[in-house]
Amino acid sequence: MQVVNYKDNEDHLLIETTNGMIKITPYTNSIIRIRYTVEKEIGRKESLIVETNAQESVLFSVHEADNVIKFSTSDVQIEINKQTCAFTYTDSSGQVLTKEPERGGKTLVPIEVVKSVFDENTEIENSQNVDGARARALSEKHIIDRTAYHTKLEFEWADNEAIYGLGSHEEGILNLRGTHQYLYQQNMKAVVPVLVSTKGYGILVDSYSLMTFRDDIHGSYIWTDIDSEMDFYFIYGPQFDEIVKGYRHLTGKAPLLPKWAFGYVQSKERYKSQEELISTVQEYRKREIPLDTIVLDWMSWTGELWGQKSFDPERFPNPTKMMEDIHELNAKLMVSIWPIMNNDGPNHVEMKQKGYLLGNQATYDAFRLEARDLYWKQANDGLFSHGIDAWWCDCTEPFEADWGGKIKPEPEERLRINTEESKKYLDPGFINAYSLLHSKGIYEGQRKTTETKRVVNLTRSAFAGQHKYGTITWSGDIAANWETMRNQIADGLNFCVTGNPYWTVDIGAFFVAKKDQWFWNGDYQDGCEDLGYRELYVRWLQYGTFLPMFRSHGTDTPREVWRFGEPGTVFYDTIVKFIKLRYRLLPYIYSIAGWVSHQDYTMMRTLAFDFMHDSKTYNIKDQYMFGPAFLVNPITDPMYYKSGSIKINAASKKRHIYLPSGTDWYDFWTDQRMSGGQHIEAPAELETMPLYVRGGSIVPIGPNIQYSSEELPEPLELKVYKGRDGSFMLYEDEGDNYNYEQGEFSTIPIHWEEDENRLVIDRRCGSYRGMKSSRELLITLVNGKEDRSVPAYSQQKVVYSGEPTYIQFS
Repeated sequence: MQVVNYKDNEDHLLIETTNGMIKITPYTNSIIRIRYTVEKEIGRKESLIVETNAQESVLFSVHEADNVIKFSTSDVQIEINKQTCAFTYTDSSGQVLTKEPERGGKTLVPIEVVKSVFDENTEIENSQNVDGARARALSEKHIIDRTAYHTKLEFEWADNEAIYGLGSHEEGILNLRGTHQYLYQQNMKAVVPVLVSTKGYGILVDSYSLMTFRDDIHGSYIWTDIDSEMDFYFIYGPQFDEIVKGYRHLTGKAPLLPKWAFGYVQSKERYKSQEELISTVQEYRKREIPLDTIVLDWMSWTGELWGQKSFDPERFPNPTKMMEDIHELNAKLMVSIWPIMNNDGPNHVEMKQKGYLLGNQATYDAFRLEARDLYWKQANDGLFSHGIDAWWCDCTEPFEADWGGKIKPEPEERLRINTEESKKYLDPGFINAYSLLHSKGIYEGQRKTTETKRVVNLTRSAFAGQHKYGTITWSGDIAANWETMRNQIADGLNFCVTGNPYWTVDIGAFFVAKKDQWFWNGDYQDGCEDLGYRELYVRWLQYGTFLPMFRSHGTDTPREVWRFGEPGTVFYDTIVKFIKLRYRLLPYIYSIAGWVSHQDYTMMRTLAFDFMHDSKTYNIKDQYMFGPAFLVNPITDPMYYKSGSIKINAASKKRHIYLPSGTDWYDFWTDQRMSGGQHIEAPAELETMPLYVRGGSIVPIGPNIQYSSEELPEPLELKVYKGRDGSFMLYEDEGDNYNYEQGEFSTIPIHWEEDENRLVIDRRCGSYRGMKSSRELLITLVNGKEDRSVPAYSQQKVVYSGEPTYIQFS
């Protein structure tokens, strides 16, 4: 493919080649959209993920020299080889970021798109498996709908380059180099077609079809199954935070979750009645264990009316009173809803009569606005109008075909059977986008209904842009074993690096026992009576304390704290210790949640976010930063018990940890100070997960509270860790509702000046209803010196009234 001609237009460069056209459009100085087609003109598709106002007016230049055409903004340059149309991407200084193979890296292969056609004679087979109701069309007709293309975008990545992203999958891969990944939605697979590189750039592919990523013997490329043209965005950072900011500029801001969503969420399969829900919350209050949310899993509905969005009147006789009682206990309720409906329940019949069901006559068509509106109306009438607080949109990859059998299918077989099932009912070019549109309907429906409750949607699937609809994605129905827990860490980091900020897991895993199906593969037949499972659960909960959503859930065994012992026993006490720690850290956590919405920050951070200069961090997949301060190091191997309560003798109670270079680190539990750039063996007894704080950090810590909205007794502690200059922006608002979007929030900039040994609390900016005019602060300065004659920390109390305040330490 050679360049034939090019035209420098007002807002884009159009290149005519011997095999189609390439359009290069700057959206900002650091974001470039590239489209390639072999049709007569560039298409006019409306993106499902990119905001309509994302394109800015950008100055750019085009120069021709020797064998290249050079397209430049102030931040990014693209050199186009006139003989092959191969792209080389550089920064403004000419430093190569990445490039395509010299022979050219863009390929389109035509393909006929086959769609299914259903009619009133189509026979439907209804069934149910452990993952819920299923409905399959037993026969369908096929038509050729259109011609589209397989697209293939190739790269030559650098030897020392690490690449992350693509969403949450189950393999536990962090650095994608040397691997391959199949991108389709499924239980334990959540797709986000975004790559982020330690060379300082990101790639967003605007495609909704099956995709594959490869960096192996077959090549280094991204392949899409069915697209009208190649369409992707190159996002220059160079820092990861700037790449994420660019991604959210394209796809939308992340709305702020309510403060209670960052508290502890108690769930299990399942609470069966109004009485059980309320009594469980009451037991937490009685034991003084913090709790914010209780979850009602599937079968809130009557009998076999799967997917009906209403309460069974026998088990939930007065749902409005139930919600009043739960709210009186200062707790919230999340309710599970499904996109699939059957057995002629009222919701099902109404959807069928309107013609809003897909070809299986059970799953609603989330791609149709009117179907989304009706789905919301049903959810509002049957559930939200009674006062429920949050949604659990389960099974949002609705055409699961591999959830059965003793032996797990091979990866390629899973790909085939799952994507074939999805393509039967959805347009084959859109099989990855169902969850995106489903989430859009819930978000827009609730926002039109009320602005007093922020949308919270826990969903099992994800896609690019879904974050703007108030979603948290969880990793699916995983099994209780140490390998799975270990894999979850990398899975979550690769999800969050894509720019989707909220991810969580079933603490303790969904399947605990082992049964005669490949996915029901836990190691603990006796559940929480097994000391081996208690150890695993405690370690999982320690890890979960430092996730965006802190949530226990699963089947086979109960999950309430008292199921793991009683006060005075190590498992119970450690669980309570970490739940209380989560609540003491809420001022820190809610502040960084504010940064997520206002500054496009990322809460759960692979180490390359903060230590790109240290290549030793690139492949570390079991450590991460939680906000700017905490280095989290989960324990992923047993130290005390094997399955069956078999005691492990003489196991080390330490964990190997790398402390990234360029900063000092403090042991959170002991305040011991250590230099970065070294490997250590950290104490890791059951009561302790190794947790380190970066030097220069300022960490706001609250008192012990029982729920997120509990009035904070004074003082609020600001814990300052010496070592270098540092800063923190304390963010506060009303905790729920959308008034923050109109500027009703406050920020307090706080700075530590290392050379002056002084903390500066700047003037408070902004206000909100209920804001305190002044507050007492306890400043704790941690120096961590080895010299025992020098105190490890010193403290001062001040009253802060919103004006600049200076706290000098000797």
